[in-house]
Amino acid sequence: MASVNIRYARALADAVFDLHMDVLAAVRDLNAIVAMAAESEDLRRVWENPSITIEQKRGVLDALVAQAGTSRIVRNFIAVLIDHHRIRNLPQIARQFELELNSRMGFADAEITSVHELGAQDRQAIEQQAERVAGKKVRARYKTNQGLLGGVLIRIGSTVYDGSIRGQLAKIREQLSAN
Repeated sequence: MASVNIRYARALADAVFDLHMDVLAAVRDLNAIVAMAAESEDLRRVWENPSITIEQKRGVLDALVAQAGTSRIVRNFIAVLIDHHRIRNLPQIARQFELELNSRMGFADAEITSVHELGAQDRQAIEQQAERVAGKKVRARYKTNQGLLGGVLIRIGSTVYDGSIRGQLAKIREQLSAN
């Protein structure tokens, strides 16, 4: 299923780049539709119900697009997902779309977890370190976890850089038990 999501995400990315669309606007528009679907069980039921015609589903889409001011490219993409009965995959496709755009533009997503909210200077220093390690510009998302005790945990793709106190204690424990 992941390969299907990747294929659709790449197709949308191709369209966005080929038509010289504003990348951030495309992401914003797609995420707005994803959020609407996530917040409305009724909307999901309509789009996922096989007894409702594609024309009716597209009518609902057009009403949402008019209300949100969504771009024509994103509207047409959602219509393709509806037509091919892939609308259930929309959140995963949207996430894959962002990853595809980041890859094409030389960015890496970094999830940075700390025990408390970080200040601007700390964020900048951590992002610079993450960029050196990744060899790319990073787009950082921050979250907190009281279980870290201190330090930070950085996830870039599938690689985790553990600079937390909990992680350091685990390494010391491993070294002591190995000796």
